[in-house]
Amino acid sequence: MESAHIESDLVNILFTEEEIQAKLAEMAKLIEADYDGKDLLMVGVLRGAVMVMADLARCLDRHLEMDWMAVSSYGSGTKSSGVVRILKDLDTDITGRHVLVVDEIIDTGLTLSWLISNLSSRNAASVEIATLLRKPEALAMPVEPKYVGWDIPNEFVVGYGLDYQERYRNLRCIGTLAPHVYS
Repeated sequence: MESAHIESDLVNILFTEEEIQAKLAEMAKLIEADYDGKDLLMVGVLRGAVMVMADLARCLDRHLEMDWMAVSSYGSGTKSSGVVRILKDLDTDITGRHVLVVDEIIDTGLTLSWLISNLSSRNAASVEIATLLRKPEALAMPVEPKYVGWDIPNEFVVGYGLDYQERYRNLRCIGTLAPHVYS
C-alpha cells in the first residue's frame, strides 16, 4: 500500500521504502561479516517482523535457516500490557545454534528482554538481536541489540510490518500515525 492512499492517517513519513531497503542491505553486510563460518538461525518475531525478516534474509549472501515465534505484550492497544505470552513457539531446536532474533521495533524492551532470556535458557551458542527501529526514550527494560537500523522518537509508528489494530502493516514506508486514528 502506498502512503498516498492513507495520507490523512499519517503525520509524516519517517522512512521511505528505498531508505528501508538500503538500511537492511547495510545491516546484512554487518551480519554476514559477524556470522562468517557460523551456522545462523534467524528467528523472526511475528507478526510485525515479517517484512523485515524477509527483506533482510534476501539481502544476505549466505545460507541460513529461518524460524518464527509469536509473542505478545500488547493486546489491542498502543501500549505494552506488561505480560508476555508465547503464541507460537519455535519449531527448531536451538541447542548450540547461533540465533539472530529479528524484530521490526524495540519499544519498551519488555517483550524482547523476556524473549532473549527465554531463548538463552535453551542452550543456544549465542543469541543476538537485529531490529529495524528502536525507541530509546521508551525503553523500560535493558535490551542490547547488536544491529539497529534507526533510533526513532517515542511516537506511534506504522508501516512495513508495524500496525495499529492489524492495519497499516502493508504500507511500504514507515510513518507516524496521526493521533486522531487511535485516540
